[in-house]
Amino acid sequence: MHARILRFQTKVENIDQTSTLFKESVIPLCQKQKGYKGAIFLADRETGNCVPVTLWDSEEDMLATEHNRFFQEQIVKFMNLFKELPMREGYEVVVTD
Repeated sequence: MHARILRFQTKVENIDQTSTLFKESVIPLCQKQKGYKGAIFLADRETGNCVPVTLWDSEEDMLATEHNRFFQEQIVKFMNLFKELPMREGYEVVVTD
Protein backbone atom coordinates (compact mmCIF):
# COMPACT_ATOMS: atom_id res chain seq x y z
CA MET A 1 0.00 0.00 0.00
CA HIS A 2 1.12 3.59 -0.65
CA ALA A 3 0.16 6.95 0.82
CA ARG A 4 0.20 10.37 -0.79
CA ILE A 5 0.53 13.20 1.70
CA LEU A 6 -0.06 16.84 0.97
CA ARG A 7 1.24 19.44 3.43
CA PHE A 8 -0.07 22.98 3.33
CA GLN A 9 -1.13 25.86 5.50
CA THR A 10 -4.44 27.70 5.37
CA LYS A 11 -5.90 30.42 7.52
CA VAL A 12 -7.13 28.95 10.81
CA GLU A 13 -10.64 30.16 10.05
CA ASN A 14 -10.59 28.18 6.75
CA ILE A 15 -9.90 24.75 8.24
CA ASP A 16 -13.56 23.70 8.34
CA GLN A 17 -14.13 24.89 4.77
CA THR A 18 -10.98 23.10 3.59
CA SER A 19 -11.76 19.83 5.35
CA THR A 20 -15.37 19.90 4.13
CA LEU A 21 -14.18 20.40 0.55
CA PHE A 22 -11.87 17.40 0.95
CA LYS A 23 -14.64 15.27 2.46
CA GLU A 24 -17.47 16.23 0.10
CA SER A 25 -15.62 16.74 -3.18
CA VAL A 26 -12.27 14.96 -3.21
CA ILE A 27 -13.06 11.72 -1.38
CA PRO A 28 -16.11 10.79 -3.50
CA LEU A 29 -14.03 11.26 -6.66
CA CYS A 30 -11.10 9.33 -5.19
CA GLN A 31 -13.48 6.45 -4.51
CA LYS A 32 -13.92 6.12 -8.28
CA GLN A 33 -10.15 5.84 -8.90
CA LYS A 34 -8.46 2.47 -9.34
CA GLY A 35 -6.65 1.31 -6.21
CA TYR A 36 -8.10 3.86 -3.79
CA LYS A 37 -8.11 2.52 -0.21
CA GLY A 38 -9.12 5.46 1.98
CA ALA A 39 -8.26 8.94 3.23
CA ILE A 40 -7.79 11.02 6.34
CA PHE A 41 -7.49 14.78 6.83
CA LEU A 42 -5.28 16.06 9.65
CA ALA A 43 -5.38 19.69 10.81
CA ASP A 44 -3.83 21.88 13.48
CA ARG A 45 -6.42 24.48 14.45
CA GLU A 46 -3.78 26.69 16.08
CA THR A 47 -1.44 27.01 13.07
CA GLY A 48 -3.67 26.24 10.08
CA ASN A 49 -1.36 23.39 9.02
CA CYS A 50 -3.25 20.67 7.14
CA VAL A 51 -2.20 17.20 6.01
CA PRO A 52 -4.66 15.31 3.80
CA VAL A 53 -3.58 11.70 3.24
CA THR A 54 -4.88 9.31 0.59
CA LEU A 55 -4.13 5.59 0.59
CA TRP A 56 -3.63 3.48 -2.54
CA ASP A 57 -3.21 -0.24 -3.29
CA SER A 58 0.08 0.39 -5.07
CA GLU A 59 2.50 3.11 -6.03
CA GLU A 60 1.40 2.55 -9.63
CA ASP A 61 -2.23 3.31 -8.73
CA MET A 62 -1.21 6.39 -6.75
CA LEU A 63 0.97 7.78 -9.54
CA ALA A 64 -1.67 7.01 -12.17
CA THR A 65 -3.83 9.72 -10.58
CA GLU A 66 -1.05 12.21 -11.27
CA HIS A 67 -0.39 11.04 -14.82
CA ASN A 68 -4.09 11.27 -15.74
CA ARG A 69 -4.26 14.77 -14.09
CA PHE A 70 -6.85 13.69 -11.48
CA PHE A 71 -4.59 14.78 -8.62
CA GLN A 72 -3.94 18.18 -10.20
CA GLU A 73 -7.67 18.72 -10.78
CA GLN A 74 -8.28 18.19 -7.06
CA ILE A 75 -5.49 20.58 -6.01
CA VAL A 76 -7.01 23.38 -8.10
CA LYS A 77 -10.12 23.27 -5.88
CA PHE A 78 -8.02 24.44 -2.93
CA MET A 79 -5.88 27.11 -4.61
CA ASN A 80 -7.68 30.05 -2.98
CA LEU A 81 -7.28 28.43 0.45
CA PHE A 82 -3.50 27.82 0.40
CA LYS A 83 -1.25 30.34 2.15
CA GLU A 84 1.62 28.96 0.03
CA LEU A 85 2.08 26.19 -2.49
CA PRO A 86 1.50 22.72 -1.03
CA MET A 87 4.19 20.07 -0.60
CA ARG A 88 3.38 16.62 -2.01
CA GLU A 89 5.02 13.48 -0.59
CA GLY A 90 4.58 9.80 -1.31
CA TYR A 91 5.36 6.92 1.01
CA GLU A 92 5.15 3.17 1.14
CA VAL A 93 2.86 2.11 3.98
CA VAL A 94 4.98 -0.31 5.98
CA VAL A 95 2.72 -0.92 9.02
CA THR A 96 -1.04 -0.55 9.41
CA ASP A 97 -3.52 -1.63 12.05
